[in-house]
Amino acid sequence: MSETQKTKSSSIWLGQLRYVVVGMLFGIVFIKAEIASWYRIQEMFRFQSFHMYGVIGSAVAVAMLSLWLIRKFDIRSMSGEKITVAPKEWSIGQVYGGLFFGCGWAITGACPGPLYAQIGAGSVATIVTLLSAILGTWTYGYFRDRLPH
Repeated sequence: MSETQKTKSSSIWLGQLRYVVVGMLFGIVFIKAEIASWYRIQEMFRFQSFHMYGVIGSAVAVAMLSLWLIRKFDIRSMSGEKITVAPKEWSIGQVYGGLFFGCGWAITGACPGPLYAQIGAGSVATIVTLLSAILGTWTYGYFRDRLPH
């Protein structure tokens, strides 16, 4: 391997390191805020606590404000590209997918975000949920052309 290839390879790995660090910090926040807690998620689905609804509602409010600011001030990405959000078309498949996703979330106590945080916090049983999520993603990709969109 030439010196140029080694330098390029190491810079790619260093470039990816920031995502690993941000992901780890995000996971720590998930654990500390109890967002990845199976019990908190079950409380949400049983309408016993406002905790998760407050977190999700806050996230929606921050996203709405952020998108409004991006559009109003024509904020660009760090590389100077225009930030756009493509309009989404409604489909009945979104209802089916949402119901399927919600049932899986309620049964397992995890959606894709907290899975890694739960595993990192020592919940070994969550590995089964992660493998199931990967299998479900693969299955969707395989049958995508035959599903309602």
